Amino acid sequence: MTVTRLREDGTASWTSAAQLLDEYRQHYGANPAPEAVTAWLREQVEAARTRVYLAGPAEGICTVAVVPAALTLRTVWLVRDLYVRPEARRRGVARALLAAVAEEALASGAHRLSLQTESANVQAIELYGRIGFEPLAEVTLMDNVL
Repeated sequence: MTVTRLREDGTASWTSAAQLLDEYRQHYGANPAPEAVTAWLREQVEAARTRVYLAGPAEGICTVAVVPAALTLRTVWLVRDLYVRPEARRRGVARALLAAVAEEALASGAHRLSLQTESANVQAIELYGRIGFEPLAEVTLMDNVL
């Protein structure tokens, strides 16, 4: 499984990335918005707020935020979105995406790779556990929608 990182210079396909991200959004109930997704994605990558990884020609996508970690004077990589097309599931796509992200995070000196998912997403939680992610009992996730 080939995983490539979307870059400003067009190293990977912006069209495929936007299409996958729009499918992901629709999966969670958002209306289709291909032009808005493309513009948002380009803005995030160009502003260095998000790294985007594509699996295969267009089988899956993973977005990652790299944030400072002051206590360790390093970074924490946060997997924000992970989506695999239904027809590509159970073929190692998510595993390949997360392995590529972990490899790049480790090579960059990151302190931690974290992710979150819905509590009801049992299949994802099981997959994440099999590849080394562990729940953090000492962390409370809180939200304030603005």
